[in-house]
Amino acid sequence: MGSIVTLKKGEGRLLKGGGAWIFDNEIASVMGGFEDGDIVEVRDFDGYAMGRGFINSRSKIRVRMLTRQPSEEIDDSFFKRRVQMAWEYRKRTVDISSCRVIFGEADFLPGFVMDKYEDVLVVQSLALGIDRHKETIIAAAKEVMAEDGIIIRGVYERSDAKEREKEGLERTKGFIGPEFDTDVLITENGVKYVVDVADGQKTGFFLDQKYNRKAIWPMSKGAEVLDCFTHTGSFGLNAALAGAKSVLSVDASESALATAARNAEMNGLSDKVTYMCADVFELLPELLHNGRKFDLVILDPPAFTKSRSSVHNAAKGYREINTAGMKLVKNGGFLATCSCSHFMTEELFLKAVEDAARAAHVWVRQVEFRTQSPDHPILWSYADAESYYLKFLILQVIGKK
Repeated sequence: MGSIVTLKKGEGRLLKGGGAWIFDNEIASVMGGFEDGDIVEVRDFDGYAMGRGFINSRSKIRVRMLTRQPSEEIDDSFFKRRVQMAWEYRKRTVDISSCRVIFGEADFLPGFVMDKYEDVLVVQSLALGIDRHKETIIAAAKEVMAEDGIIIRGVYERSDAKEREKEGLERTKGFIGPEFDTDVLITENGVKYVVDVADGQKTGFFLDQKYNRKAIWPMSKGAEVLDCFTHTGSFGLNAALAGAKSVLSVDASESALATAARNAEMNGLSDKVTYMCADVFELLPELLHNGRKFDLVILDPPAFTKSRSSVHNAAKGYREINTAGMKLVKNGGFLATCSCSHFMTEELFLKAVEDAARAAHVWVRQVEFRTQSPDHPILWSYADAESYYLKFLILQVIGKK
């Protein structure tokens, strides 16, 4: 029999609410010897069996649950079942040419992310226990996809996130298996991109905005567009392909803009898109001062907060850019705006945008409210909805008369 983790009386709120995590201060005792990363059984204070997960004494998240079935074996066939379930879900909900195949806790594989870019997989392992099984998960994914005629030619690991250090793990990146060209060509919504899986943000590309990018097509036709925080150009290129008259795409990163310009050229859209390296917070007031107006303004900023403690300052940032964004929209034009921070909840984000409309002295009419692409599923039973992070709003902006 393996180790048994027993919760304190009244603890395990997240776990009992459907979550996957047990924190160090919720545990009364651990019976039996274990090594960090081992599978343990979890019991409530009264001995009730709650399932099995992996333990790490170095992490504040002491146990991450893998199954609620106390007798279920955690073996190769277990991981294949988890991967098969994740893959079948994607096949029924999204374009699988490039998609997120595994989204951590929302796919019941805590701490593990897998993205597919055409015939390349990029994996990220953020927890010690799952790290032990990454080769098994990768092998299962290749096998499951091969059954659908998809042959994976290469795997790249991007376990270089800071979260690894909280688990006592070193950051690491590199090939798993044979080397290959890490510039991978993908097509999404008819737009071609070169994805740098080795050095691009996160795992190389923000797949979570796939259908939000498509959502701006109707209001892009014939429009003058301002695309802020463009990164490698995705929203601006979607607007241009949808028939925009012109697109000004802005980012503070020269290297990201170089990739964006290469993507524009590859799609034959260089004549429609102009790239500018600038701080968006500084640029928007300058554009206002110069009397510039646009039919569509897109605000896709990085997360302004990665903790609850900085949410207040983040809300101020969202109010500021949305106020300026609304002022730059022509009367009757549109604003597409989003937040990718889990801690900036839907309620807080919508309040910030509402406050911005008041400050900009405009009426706003909601066209659409959206979340992340379905391949980044939101698990409702996951306590505090940790898997829900992306909020995307399209508004018509109407000047008050």
